[in-house]
Amino acid sequence: MNSLKFSDKYISKYIKDIDKLSLSYDINKIYNFFINKNIDVTIDQDIISSYTFDWSNIQGGYAEILFRPKNSKECAIILKACQVCKIPITISAGRTNLTGSATPFGGAILSIQNLITPNIKVDNINKIVTCPVGIQLEEMRNKILEQSNNTLYYPVDPTSRNDALVGGTLSCNASGFVPGEKGATRYWVHAIEFILINGYTINIERGQYISKNGEFNIICNNQKTIKIPSYKRPKIKNASGPFSAFNEEIDFIDFIIGSEGIFGFIAGCKFKLMDKPQNFLDLFVILNSENQAIKLHQFLYIFFNNDMGKLTALEYFGYNCQKYMQNRDYFFNNNNEVAVYIQMPVYNKSIDDAMSDWIKILKNFDSKIDLDKVISLNDLQNWNKFFESRHSMPDNALSKTKELGGISIITDTIVPPENFKYYLDTIHKKLQNENIEYLLFGHLGDCHLHFHLIPNSSQEKKALRIYDFMVDLSSSLGGVYSAEHGTGKRKKIDFEKCYGKKSVAMIKNTKKVFDSDLLLNRGNIFKN
Repeated sequence: MNSLKFSDKYISKYIKDIDKLSLSYDINKIYNFFINKNIDVTIDQDIISSYTFDWSNIQGGYAEILFRPKNSKECAIILKACQVCKIPITISAGRTNLTGSATPFGGAILSIQNLITPNIKVDNINKIVTCPVGIQLEEMRNKILEQSNNTLYYPVDPTSRNDALVGGTLSCNASGFVPGEKGATRYWVHAIEFILINGYTINIERGQYISKNGEFNIICNNQKTIKIPSYKRPKIKNASGPFSAFNEEIDFIDFIIGSEGIFGFIAGCKFKLMDKPQNFLDLFVILNSENQAIKLHQFLYIFFNNDMGKLTALEYFGYNCQKYMQNRDYFFNNNNEVAVYIQMPVYNKSIDDAMSDWIKILKNFDSKIDLDKVISLNDLQNWNKFFESRHSMPDNALSKTKELGGISIITDTIVPPENFKYYLDTIHKKLQNENIEYLLFGHLGDCHLHFHLIPNSSQEKKALRIYDFMVDLSSSLGGVYSAEHGTGKRKKIDFEKCYGKKSVAMIKNTKKVFDSDLLLNRGNIFKN
């Protein structure tokens, strides 16, 4: 198709009524307008207050009005009315993000929690699921298993999957344990329903519209040209700002997924699915050092022909993790040990046979590994203890931070594999020289580990300077400041440091074509 043709089907008969609100930033007037349209709206601050913060714990969030639409039509009307009245509007999903993207600072909130139509429907032949954006991710994953008779599944599994809503995962390009591009939401998106702030809507499938010469042409009342930002993004796990088109070509869907709602609103979606493996093998492997863990990653990278996506998890439990982990004595023998969690899909063999194969693989890697201490997590008791241990670490670390009166700093930096060891060694030395408490864990399969800093009240400024040092070092080594958490409001400065002021200007100019008054998700990625 030559142009993306947006439709006004949802708002056409409401335009005259909405236009009467023009330039009327009168919350009571707007509230009455929507009450008369039978759209869920409130100005009750006791209700609104619970929507003014997210897991980032950024302070000071507030809003004047809250909308909870139940379908795409209501979303379009709300967006159009906010545009006409010049009301900033923040999209709110499960509010599980760590960068403040769902924290509003004035204006309106559009919560998607009631946006649960259409019903989830799995196309078993084409391996596609049609899904509402307002349901929890884990609910969607379970419904897919149910409707496919346990033959298809959706592999993206972020830690917050029991709390995150599907729409939020689209907004931030959420990723989970699976290494590589298949571990991120963007790879699996087949189609979206996309609504601009002027209420115009389009349904588009992957491959339907690819940019030409770094541009999109869109038609919504009139024709507009969208110039795509062209900054160069490192080709590693990357959640640092909107997708760019450095090679001048990009699928419109890829451009929208992960843009944190600054260009428009995703009101519906379809995902590709994959065949569910017969089973999964889950192993907890004790190692004697971080160097051994890095060597294991290098070994497996070669073993799988540079495709770590053949694993469904390669997780690391490193420095100080034991100190903040429940059940540590169940998994570890001494304080110097580290560990990796390996999950591998199993096809056409038993778990016992798969276990035997992996024992051989680990033996070929390093004969010094005590193979008798490899724990199978396929045992339910072992799995429950592991799951409890994994989630206890950040929780206990946060509790310790509060006890010390400091602030919690969780890094999301990533560097290419060739610079991984140097980066870790440098940061370890820096933190230990400054006597900052921390632990290290994360996604070894992507060379993406989280330093969780635990400063006391007197170390806060020092810890923040070290965080800045980490961001600068990752950028200088070909990495980025955010591999999975996004940019939001908290990391706007990091984006500019990583990509430069010119790139910020590119994104802002692109947004102005979609949203001339910069009303939608104001404050995300760049400063208004």
